[in-house]
Amino acid sequence: MHAGIGTLAYAADYPNRPVRLIVAFPPGGNVDVFARLLARQVESQIGQQIVVDNRAGGANGIVGYDIVAKAPPDGYTLLSAAFAFVVNPALYDNLPYDTEKDFVPITNFVLGLGYVMTVNAGVPAQSVRELLALAKSRSEPLRYSSAGIGNGQHLAAELFRLKAGIPLLHVPYKGGGPALTAVVSGETQLSFPSPIPVAPHVKSGRVRALGFTGSTRVSSLPEVPTIAEAGLPGFHFDAGWHAWFAPARTPPAIVNRVYAEITKALQEPKLREAFIAGGYEPKGDTPVEFKKIVHSDIKKYAEIVKSAKIVAQ
Repeated sequence: MHAGIGTLAYAADYPNRPVRLIVAFPPGGNVDVFARLLARQVESQIGQQIVVDNRAGGANGIVGYDIVAKAPPDGYTLLSAAFAFVVNPALYDNLPYDTEKDFVPITNFVLGLGYVMTVNAGVPAQSVRELLALAKSRSEPLRYSSAGIGNGQHLAAELFRLKAGIPLLHVPYKGGGPALTAVVSGETQLSFPSPIPVAPHVKSGRVRALGFTGSTRVSSLPEVPTIAEAGLPGFHFDAGWHAWFAPARTPPAIVNRVYAEITKALQEPKLREAFIAGGYEPKGDTPVEFKKIVHSDIKKYAEIVKSAKIVAQ
């Protein structure tokens, strides 16, 4: 018989109560996909249901983050977030929560190698160089979709815009899934999704992958060159981490139990292969180590937001 996450201290009366994993974006994007992949493996280990609860709405995941910040610290409400979580303090002056004080970092379960520069199949550019020429020749800027203001896709696109010296118009959506749908349908011409959700669309021909923002090619799309080798030397932008958090004051015993289950899950070959194929490296830093990373990243991304002059809308 398995002991669920909460049974260490709180679940004697509710042994079958499911754990709620908040994902602050709609289904279909990489934040959601990765959360579900890890949740299913951890669920099988603890013998207790983990329900993924998509709470899209609000700017850049704020609604979902706030739910976790105000949840009881009993191990039954957790958060799966991407590194855009630490970008929000640089974008919003009046967050309803404190990013460092209202959450307990558990672990960064993967680190992303980059994003795929993706164009709609109708865009007449077959390479990064052709896209640069096209962008410079148009009277109106190319529109690019992202999962919202200040997320990794947005920052990658803005860095590309700055380095390339081309006009681009940002069209934010409420999550990676809708942003990808926008470029597939032609609502936008360009996007920077992660490899896992976009690969099927590339292989079907619905979109065209021109380059990868990382320093090396991604294994799931080996034919796609890096942007640096395809026309913009020196360009590089990784996709940051995905991680689980708990509400502040969650007992260390529960945090450490969740951390132990995640590190165990990351040893499962099929899960590792899924992450690696998507351009992500399995990680698993300790809660103490990851807390330091979160603190450092808040400062790092604040500098990028300032340089790119990104303003919350």
